[in-house]
Amino acid sequence: MPRTPERAPEKAPKRASKREPKRAPQARRKMYVLDTNVLIHDPNALLNFEEHDVIIPMTVLEELDGLKSGKQSVAADCRQAIRTIDKLLGDASPKDIEKGVPIVRAKKAAPLGSLSILMSTEHTGNHSLPEHLNDNKIINTLAALQARHTSRDIILVSKDINMRLKARGFGVEAQDYHNDQLLDDIDLLPKGYREFPNSFWDTIAKVETVQRDGVTEHILKREGELAKLNINEFVLDEQGFIGKAVNITDTQVVIRDLHQHDLMNEEVWGLVPRDIYQAMALNLLLDPEVHLVNLTGSAGSGKTILALAACIEMTVASKLYKRIIATRSTQGLDEDIGFLPGTEAEKMAPWLGAIVDNLEALHEDDENMTASVDYILSKVPLHFKSMNYIRGRSFQHSLIIIDESQNLTPHQIKTIITRSGTGSKVICLGNLAQIDTPYLSALSSGLTYMTERFKSFSHGGHIHLQGVPRSILAEFAEANL
Repeated sequence: MPRTPERAPEKAPKRASKREPKRAPQARRKMYVLDTNVLIHDPNALLNFEEHDVIIPMTVLEELDGLKSGKQSVAADCRQAIRTIDKLLGDASPKDIEKGVPIVRAKKAAPLGSLSILMSTEHTGNHSLPEHLNDNKIINTLAALQARHTSRDIILVSKDINMRLKARGFGVEAQDYHNDQLLDDIDLLPKGYREFPNSFWDTIAKVETVQRDGVTEHILKREGELAKLNINEFVLDEQGFIGKAVNITDTQVVIRDLHQHDLMNEEVWGLVPRDIYQAMALNLLLDPEVHLVNLTGSAGSGKTILALAACIEMTVASKLYKRIIATRSTQGLDEDIGFLPGTEAEKMAPWLGAIVDNLEALHEDDENMTASVDYILSKVPLHFKSMNYIRGRSFQHSLIIIDESQNLTPHQIKTIITRSGTGSKVICLGNLAQIDTPYLSALSSGLTYMTERFKSFSHGGHIHLQGVPRSILAEFAEANL
């Protein structure tokens, strides 16, 4: 979210703490002009600019109008953005809209900032961009607005890097939309585990160990590195110790002692983990108390095959869940699926080929692999669904696999996760280095946003898988190309 530069506090009387905060003077309030992709990325973006003025160009409204029809997720986001604009403007007159309608965020809250619609203005100077592109129309309109309000800071907010470059080259200040960007560096994203050199216990001064029902738990003081530990995160060292944080308070951490030998030899639908990171991922996937699991990692690290094996095990063997819903976020999926022939499952088949490929990998040692895969697809309640099918539904006692989730915006990923009903589990898979959506980056991806938001959720877990165990060739290519 755009931030107001800090300024020195004004002198106030003794009881100033009880007084209402003052709005920024008109000259110090900025004017933020929103691009269409910002409203698609976050339909509620209008509410996130504090006391500043928000302006929607008429060209943006026209683009929203052109994209609002259809069942794809972009159309739904456009419709929500249009409804938000309509609600904020209410029954304001055209003159009020041109002047700026105060933005009311809650019934009892004082309005902060204003919302206005900016008509396309003919640029009177010789310095203008050719208006055969909507982006150029918006930039020209901003330049004209800037010429009229020389004392105000006018800023274009866009997710389109090239449009920001064009605007800045034309003399208009531009910036990205950062409201849902929680991190400044992707390296700060939790990995789901903390590795200690030598022995983990060398860093511990005092420990209380409790054993019950065959489970060993260590109660430790929350200090040092343990103060940074999140719930359901793992700790491991070079001596072979591995534990999971199962309870965290302000003063202490409870670490459940896990046996590395048992983790590494746990077979799930014929699959055995190849390294300790895959073993930790399987531990989270099979834990009925963990309702959200995020698996990230490079290509070939085992995200999809681990999730698929665990899901089949929990539906066919243990019968903890009734069905598996597999979907995939792929650029162009929403638009292209309607033109493919056949049923929804047949339309989804080209996009969910990775699921079938991993099913074949799970049964590659069978006498007839094709027959085994066909048997699984006929007997296992595995349903391939498009992202549009997920919207508006509520899934009870289901396992929902979202592949390629790095291509989702925070708003889209919220829409999907809120579809999970009673007894359901959501598994998000993604590689933040392979984002295909034009206006997303590793920092603004919904997968990053969700991982950071859910790191303290007692029923959530995250593992960043290491290595490329797909093949020696894939490992060398990942490291050297």
